[in-house]
Amino acid sequence: MGLFAKAKKHEGWLATSFSAEGVCAAVVKRRAGDKPLVQAAVMYAGRKPLPAATLEKMNRDVHAQSYRSTTLLGAGEYQLLMIDAPNVPPEELKTAVRWRLKDMIDFPAADATVDVVDIPGDKNGPGRAQSLFAVAARNSAVAQRQALYGECKIALSVIDIPEMAQRNIAGLMETQGRGLAMLSFDGEGGLLTVTSDGELYLARRIDVTVAQLAETSDTQRQQYYDKITLELQRSFDHFDRQFHFITVARLVLAPTGSDGLHAYLADNLYMPVEALDLAALFDFSKVPDLLAAGGQARFFLALGAALRQEGMPA
Repeated sequence: MGLFAKAKKHEGWLATSFSAEGVCAAVVKRRAGDKPLVQAAVMYAGRKPLPAATLEKMNRDVHAQSYRSTTLLGAGEYQLLMIDAPNVPPEELKTAVRWRLKDMIDFPAADATVDVVDIPGDKNGPGRAQSLFAVAARNSAVAQRQALYGECKIALSVIDIPEMAQRNIAGLMETQGRGLAMLSFDGEGGLLTVTSDGELYLARRIDVTVAQLAETSDTQRQQYYDKITLELQRSFDHFDRQFHFITVARLVLAPTGSDGLHAYLADNLYMPVEALDLAALFDFSKVPDLLAAGGQARFFLALGAALRQEGMPA
């Protein structure tokens, strides 16, 4: 199975995201002319590796066979790298990318499942070497996830990554022709993405967790805020140099379940900073618990992964 394998068309997606606390499962149905409907959102507590019984319960609770299923790898199970696209025929692309990655990833390339995501260039500019994102996932992580779902009789259609889930949510908010920066935090750290017209152009990890944002010490919390601000400034400077044809209009801060960071970033960045309420993007009428910021933070990536649709760029 490729990381971004295509699934047969079926109504709705069931997406799962794993954390140190357990697994979150969300079912989302896109609707023409209306907000995506969140049909279910449930969390099952437990430490990794989760026993098959946990997913078997999820299977029964949300009727997993009724939906196409996708799951997200954790931050330590893959690497995402931006590289120049090799000048090879399409059928040789992944082989060429694997060879190029052998000195760039922290595990043997022979032990990697590799996939690629195109990064569009400037449509109105002179020709330049096309870039792409290369995703290298550990074969062991992919095999373990497939085995877990297979044991529970859940047909897993796609194995995805958090950057693409966050891109999907950003796509609900973009202004045509402008860039949108989005920043989220979970137990594995922060994730900054910049998207435009539904395409991912930048993805950066920030070494600050959602638990650290809730730090009770004002001094410690201030240090985390300063670190995040510096990383954002550096990332935006780099983005402006590399993608000068895209203007980033605003930064959207995903729900964190804690207060303070939004105001700090708004005071210290040159661009507008908006705090995201996912209720503005999703219909939570069937899952009212997600109206609270804490629930939105917990299910953020699962909801993004469940927004997947046929025809979107992988």
